[in-house]
Amino acid sequence: MSSISFSTAAIIPAQARPATRLRLTARGRGVLLALASLPLAAGIAFAALSGGSAAASGADTAVAAVETVTVMPGDTLWSIATAVAPNSDPRDVIGEISRMNLLRSGGLQVGQELAIPAEYAD
Repeated sequence: MSSISFSTAAIIPAQARPATRLRLTARGRGVLLALASLPLAAGIAFAALSGGSAAASGADTAVAAVETVTVMPGDTLWSIATAVAPNSDPRDVIGEISRMNLLRSGGLQVGQELAIPAEYAD
């Protein structure tokens, strides 16, 4: 049987190396910050160039003519609804007028302009 033996001269002890730390200078930090912000800047530029003009152009919007009624002293939603649409159920007309004008209650102010839904306009 063979045996292997090592002498102390064959093994060279490794010298203790000091742990190296990554040191960033002010210029290095600036470069890293610039590299990290490039994707954000590219995304903002892309959004501004592609989406901004389409949303603000308004080329595809339809213009609707809205008929309005001015509230006079003694007017109620019921009286306005029967005057505007005499052949329709006043409750339905009141509901449409309330939804269109964002009215929470039946209280009206004298001089208030109420938009009338197109289906009931003349």
